Amino acid sequence: MNDRHGRAVLAWTGLALAAAGLFGWKIWVQWSAPGIVAAGVDDGLRWIMLFNSTLPRAATAVLAGATLALSGLILQRVLRNDLAEPSTLGIFSGANLAMALAALYAPSLLHGGREAVAFGGGITVVALLLSLTWRRGLEPVSVVLAGMMVSLAAASLSATLVLANGEYLYTLFIWGGGSLVQNGWGPATALLKQLTVAVLAVFALLRPLSILGLDDRGARSLGIAPALWRCVAIALAVALATTVAAEIGVIGFVGLAAPALAELSGVRRFSSKLIAAPLIGAIILWLTDGLVQLTASAEGEWVPTGAATAFLGGPLLLWMLLRLRIYEWRSLTDPAVASRRTTRPELVLSFIAAGALIAAAISMLVGRAPDGWHIATGPLLADLAAWRLPRLVIAASAGAMLGAAGAIMQRMTGNPLASPEMLGVSSGAGIGLAAVLSLSPMAGLAAQFIGLACGALGAIAIIMTVAAFRLIGPERVLLAGIAIGAMGNAVVTAVVASGNQLSFALLRWLSGTTHDASPHDAWMAALAALVLI
Repeated sequence: MNDRHGRAVLAWTGLALAAAGLFGWKIWVQWSAPGIVAAGVDDGLRWIMLFNSTLPRAATAVLAGATLALSGLILQRVLRNDLAEPSTLGIFSGANLAMALAALYAPSLLHGGREAVAFGGGITVVALLLSLTWRRGLEPVSVVLAGMMVSLAAASLSATLVLANGEYLYTLFIWGGGSLVQNGWGPATALLKQLTVAVLAVFALLRPLSILGLDDRGARSLGIAPALWRCVAIALAVALATTVAAEIGVIGFVGLAAPALAELSGVRRFSSKLIAAPLIGAIILWLTDGLVQLTASAEGEWVPTGAATAFLGGPLLLWMLLRLRIYEWRSLTDPAVASRRTTRPELVLSFIAAGALIAAAISMLVGRAPDGWHIATGPLLADLAAWRLPRLVIAASAGAMLGAAGAIMQRMTGNPLASPEMLGVSSGAGIGLAAVLSLSPMAGLAAQFIGLACGALGAIAIIMTVAAFRLIGPERVLLAGIAIGAMGNAVVTAVVASGNQLSFALLRWLSGTTHDASPHDAWMAALAALVLI
């Protein structure tokens, strides 16, 4: 064993001992802490807490970490993409959307069939992702960017369902935070069964998986059908990830971190990574969950474990973007590539303008009454205008400002996919708003605006610093924004999942509603659009 391997083994052994130490501390707190003794908790209750909460939680953390690491390793191997994992490919978002749809329209499917529902959502997203990128040869950049776009769409639909159905689906939002709190051995048992089957399947498929690390031509020359075996391996990886999602919620970026850290530890052979990556994933999640419990207050944990892993995954993704050299991306100093343009732009703009006017007219005039649909005229229209016109003006002003912001970002980054959402600006703004509302729950509009602006500018500053440091190409700038967005979403998810007054204020902000628009708000929005644009 060389010095590098020796140092890596010592480092991971030390982290494993740290996780075990936090676990021992948790047991001590339950049995011997002064607060517990003073409360007069009897031994029976302590044994119940130990065997039905503390031990299952530790086992679940270890098994979930190993399962996610194995899933990420398989995806990275068969796609030949070091950034592939369940979060970046949208698998978790698809599972989340499927669970929301099942909870609303087929709740019976969730009784004993959560894993199947989550797998259906995850595999559907992956099928869509492969169909979008197959003709490009599953190019790594295209796969990750398409995965993030599909993930964003699925997450938006899930949030819409949660917001439209109120408290009925609010627990689904909390589930999305990835809490490891347990009240039995059910999730740990399910994860152990899935992991055991997957390990047997992986070792049965060891030769195809090893060969899929080569190019497709080399795989065919060795008698392997790359398309078939790639789909089989991806289905196995999706089953692993969605089982974790169905049992404990979304735990992001462990599948990205564990294989990368195994590589940094000097593990090169794929067969060796099959052992090292799950062990590292188990240590990462066990240690992270221990730190979450260590920082918990008497009112509960300040952040779910799944959201806490995003604080690890975001910086790791930024770090990897600066060092990965497997992509041939243009530098920001290279000349921009001209995009295709329509030969009749005035015709396209005319259709868009006509469609906008028709939509505005419908929103002002058409409505549903107890006896059916009606077109408002005369005094009724004048009464409705006081409610509908401010919403229409604010929506149009917001759309205009977002369009201008997207145009500026796409121009500055040289990437037609750049937008406030994809570059992490919206998530940064959410962090700023959460900070302001935490300090002053009754903060006014001006204070909220300052918090939003500071958070958004902070996200942009980080991305531009990373871009200037290495003059990286537009695709990496976009992925850097995705990393910032992951960290910002972790903060917002943690706050919303807490269930206090602040969480409902943030949830309202996430909805982006114009429901309470006033004439004053409409004038301010229109003025801001005119001045800024």
